[in-house]
Amino acid sequence: MYGYLGFLAVAAVALNILAAPYDRSHPDSFIEVIYLLLAAIVLNLGNVRLDRGQLSLAGLVIGATTILTNPLDATIIGIGVALGQITRGVRPMITNAVIYPCIACVAATVAEQFNSHGNLSLVARSVVLLTFIGANLALIAISFSISTGERIRNIVRVNFSAPFLVLGYIGLASLLLSYILDGSALGYLLATIVFVLALALTDTIAGRRVRRVLESELSDADRHLFHSRAVEGVVHNLRNHMANAVGYLREIDPHRLDPVDRDSLETATAAATDAVTVLRDLSQGATPRVQFATGPIDLNELVSRAIGMARPRARTKEVQLAVRETPDVVNVRADPLLLREVITNLLNNAIDAVRQGGRVEATTGKRGNGWPYLSIADNGPGVSDDQRHHLFEPHFTTKEGGTGLGLFMSYGIVREHQGQLNYEGARRGAVFTVSLPPYSGS
Repeated sequence: MYGYLGFLAVAAVALNILAAPYDRSHPDSFIEVIYLLLAAIVLNLGNVRLDRGQLSLAGLVIGATTILTNPLDATIIGIGVALGQITRGVRPMITNAVIYPCIACVAATVAEQFNSHGNLSLVARSVVLLTFIGANLALIAISFSISTGERIRNIVRVNFSAPFLVLGYIGLASLLLSYILDGSALGYLLATIVFVLALALTDTIAGRRVRRVLESELSDADRHLFHSRAVEGVVHNLRNHMANAVGYLREIDPHRLDPVDRDSLETATAAATDAVTVLRDLSQGATPRVQFATGPIDLNELVSRAIGMARPRARTKEVQLAVRETPDVVNVRADPLLLREVITNLLNNAIDAVRQGGRVEATTGKRGNGWPYLSIADNGPGVSDDQRHHLFEPHFTTKEGGTGLGLFMSYGIVREHQGQLNYEGARRGAVFTVSLPPYSGS
């Protein structure tokens, strides 16, 4: 990834060197550059969470910047976008500090070719914006592909869908801003109004997505609670009946029976005892009894151990296993045995889902709210929309010979940890993510 970012940085520097004569002959207004820089920072604070990454409104400013400023100033404003990523950590800041300046510089260089004859025409501005949008999608898709190992086509299919229709709005708003920002006080006022409306639109989109996610999680929780209660009731009754049967069987004196009947009694008693044991385990699986460790549990360590245990299973299908551990501290309060069981279930499902020679990747990290998470991603066929709504139900499975209890029990274990187990992905490839509260030290 850093090699890719280094290449983009060198490319941006090279373009600026080539554009230096134009920059000197076409200086920009200092006030306008500062205004666009501040706007880029502020608009990047609001974003919409996507399956991969986030969609921000900084592109609205950069789009207008590529039309209004020379390549050097466009690059500087692009660097300012990274300052709006302070809350997301160092790595996103570095990534944005390289990618956005490169995108802005490329589009501004195209604008330079049209600007030799004066102000840009509508057609020229549209070409510049199309260049900006195309470079934006291409460079970001490549960065996702390098960081996750997924194919670019799959990333495009997952991310550049309905939410990315906002890019059309961003393009039109950028075009409007390029005409509004004429250096007058009225122009700055109107541009500020456009930015405020853009932020309001982003909040609306983000709110709808959050509501959609919460509704999905609530639906999963309701289904799991319903099935857990049903399983608990059935298991409780069966255990009582089987315990009675075992009691009566043990009251029979085997010495009074002939050898054939004695063997039958021993077989029946053993089978009934095994059934009681299975029912007891199933009862514990329906509503797991979590025993939290006294100290913090490191997700990186749990994932590494689970990956090691899954390698024999992966070798039978020549599946490539990869681990992408975060350098951040991802300690959680957990039952290490049960949590490792969850990771093992997710890994086994992913290995079973991919074709011969497929790929499964485990990733750890931190959410924006500080919660540690782990994700298990595969490049298998994914889960259809119809199947998605039954994923965490008991006995639902898409695998031949599967029991359909792995995800059901895993969901219950994660919920007992006050965490979340979510499905993220598309028809090509599945991603299951476990998010857990951080270890508080108490």
